[in-house]
Amino acid sequence: MTTLRNLPSIDQILQTQMAAQLIARYGRPLTLSAIRSTLDDIRARFKSGQITALPLRDLILAQADATLIAWTKPTLVPVINASGVILHTNLGRAPLSDDTIRAMDVASRGYSNLEYDLEKGARGSRLIHAESVLQRLTGAEAAMVVNNNAAAVLLVLSALANKKRVIISRSQLVEIGGGFRIPDVMKQSGARLVEVGTTNKVHLRDYEEALLGANAIIMRAHPSNFKIIGFTEEPELKDVVSLAHAAGTTFVDDLGSGTFIDTAKYGLGHEPTVQESLAAGADIVCFSGDKLLGGPQAGIIIGKKELIEKIRKHPLARAVRADKTCLAGVTATLLHYLKDEAEREIPIWKMISLTPKQVKGRAEAWAANLGQGAVVEGESTVGGGSLPTESFPTFLLSLSVPSADKFMKKLREQNPPIIARTADNKVLLDPRTIQPEQEGALLVGLKNALRKT
Repeated sequence: MTTLRNLPSIDQILQTQMAAQLIARYGRPLTLSAIRSTLDDIRARFKSGQITALPLRDLILAQADATLIAWTKPTLVPVINASGVILHTNLGRAPLSDDTIRAMDVASRGYSNLEYDLEKGARGSRLIHAESVLQRLTGAEAAMVVNNNAAAVLLVLSALANKKRVIISRSQLVEIGGGFRIPDVMKQSGARLVEVGTTNKVHLRDYEEALLGANAIIMRAHPSNFKIIGFTEEPELKDVVSLAHAAGTTFVDDLGSGTFIDTAKYGLGHEPTVQESLAAGADIVCFSGDKLLGGPQAGIIIGKKELIEKIRKHPLARAVRADKTCLAGVTATLLHYLKDEAEREIPIWKMISLTPKQVKGRAEAWAANLGQGAVVEGESTVGGGSLPTESFPTFLLSLSVPSADKFMKKLREQNPPIIARTADNKVLLDPRTIQPEQEGALLVGLKNALRKT
């Protein structure tokens, strides 16, 4: 009669060659844990009657190996973005330029002068990195980089508006991805929210009336993926800034995406640029590094030197500081703009600048390679909270399959996974968001999925 006494002991299992191989691959502690977990599972299934025969050592080790593979498999993996959403937040937003990747790789491989002044031979500050490039690029008096734009806004308000009133239009009290709400950020910073105007209309006089009280600053917040259309009105940025300065107070502009390039030149709506904000006289401007800037995740703060110094000295600055790889990547990305090569070198701008004819040619080549699929007109979007409701023309590879949902699942099971979109039970793939070096893997993945359909 088979009993649990017939189950091999851990010591017996460890004496096998396969166990030695697993230890060499995964280390002894993790391998022991996997073997124990496997044996516990076998005991539980045997006691419950799910199995009546106990597995031999080789099968136990095979199960332990499968467990180790599952435990050590990366959860963050590259994917092919065929969705047509350029700054796809769920897919990591902006892919990086070759120079940016190289700079981050170099910074991560060894030691660096992150907080060391090479000229003085003494401790320095990480906050100076990227500052000179930002000063030259924007003309701002000072600049600093933190780990994302939400942190930048929180830090700025904490340093400049704690126990002060922050005047902001009701139309800008938005919630963006991940439940990030502008009113909540203000509350967390210690600032007191003062709403002006109505949801759809705010006038300059609304700001004037709010400024009659003491201890106030004015802030503009980018609406991100929210847009009000129809019966709306809002004063010009320069007029609100002039009003703030006439009252002797500070104007903070949270630009969100923070583009340096006018999106209107590509047939899209106009996204407020960093240059426009500074030209209007904003004292502090915050924007993201991984949206329309096209770099790694970061929050960038530029503006008046005396205000930046105050922000730098705030205790929260250390909690939200950027690491060496981020600083290296942001600097390399900014250099593309400084050298007037952003549209040639930064992937998202290369995607935006592709003409419909160029996209169509790639889609047609895919269809020819696959021996199936139709090339149809479609729309691409910027995404990432930039230019909501805006889209621009593209061409799509349309695949007719028995079940679009089942085929999409097969695409996600490929290596690398392929993320597409569906419409009318058709699977649609947009060449605009697929980098040229990914096309080979894309076609292999599509053929594998089609073969199993």
